[in-house]
Amino acid sequence: MSLPVRPRSALEVPELTAQVARASNPRGTPAMWIRDRLDGLWSDEDFAQWYPRDGRPGLSPAQLATVSVLQFVLDLSDRDAAEAVRCRIDFKYALGLELDDPGFHHSVLGDFRDRLLQDGRADRLLDLALARLKEAGLVRERTTQRTDSTHVLATVRDLTRLELVTEAMRAALEELARTAAHALNGLVDEDWGRRYGRQVRLGKNPTRPKTRINTTGADARRLLEHLSRNHPGLLGGPQAQALRRILVQNYYCDSTGRLRWRDDDDDSGLPPSAKRIISPYDLTARYARRGQVTRWQGFLAHVTETCSGDGPNVITDVVTMPATSADTEVLPGIHTRLERRGLRPEQHLVL
Repeated sequence: MSLPVRPRSALEVPELTAQVARASNPRGTPAMWIRDRLDGLWSDEDFAQWYPRDGRPGLSPAQLATVSVLQFVLDLSDRDAAEAVRCRIDFKYALGLELDDPGFHHSVLGDFRDRLLQDGRADRLLDLALARLKEAGLVRERTTQRTDSTHVLATVRDLTRLELVTEAMRAALEELARTAAHALNGLVDEDWGRRYGRQVRLGKNPTRPKTRINTTGADARRLLEHLSRNHPGLLGGPQAQALRRILVQNYYCDSTGRLRWRDDDDDSGLPPSAKRIISPYDLTARYARRGQVTRWQGFLAHVTETCSGDGPNVITDVVTMPATSADTEVLPGIHTRLERRGLRPEQHLVL
């Protein structure tokens, strides 16, 4: 259940926490600098629209956002970050906590990130942080900025094409079994149970590959036709839609109406990498490679930062694109967002 905000970030640092933190860290730490130099990056009021107004009081979202930043800077896992809030004096100082505050369970950070992914909230949170950094004089307009990209791995298995179709079939059947088991009556038999009853692992050299290709394609076609004829409303399910698209990308009907396996060596052709689905569980992930070494499945993250040399490097924009996108495709959007934030660069380097 969603919980309302319990405002805490506006409170002063408890006296004993401040005394111990300064005694043990006289030069300060990144966590303490955030509190001292920026007076915190956010306040709970900035998150008011994220939470309902009624219910049991929840954790301070401004504190969770600050912990997420420190977690990234210090390369901490969720468990380690929650442990730092519980045990580290400088974290308690940054968050304005009493020394005996027990902190929170590490799963709270994952829940917070799920909220952050909704409705463009991550961009709005970056806007707020950059506004505070501008007020503190740590970032300004008309400086040199640079944009570079790095690959982001999708949380999916590396599947061969046959494994992809087989796993898509299994996922669609499991979806129907959970939501509309009656639709499978008279359709699923013992053979289907053996073929799709567990996660597929065929490898690159499966036994009888042509037989498997033909059988899996025929099964997928039969399932989709069955749904179209008897339960058309179920075709809109995410996994049913994924199966339909994966089937079309990997098979075609010849002149006699028989399903054939697509091949790059003939006229049937496979779709380009920019459109080719690689997992039934993430239809946006793509396969890509750079040069002869870097190959991955997922996305490209384009990060823009200041690099003028007369101040700290500050990230001013982050955008995630399909892995097959070209760097030039993101520049107009980056410039639009930098303009909105009042951070237009004098010189923009693209690496």
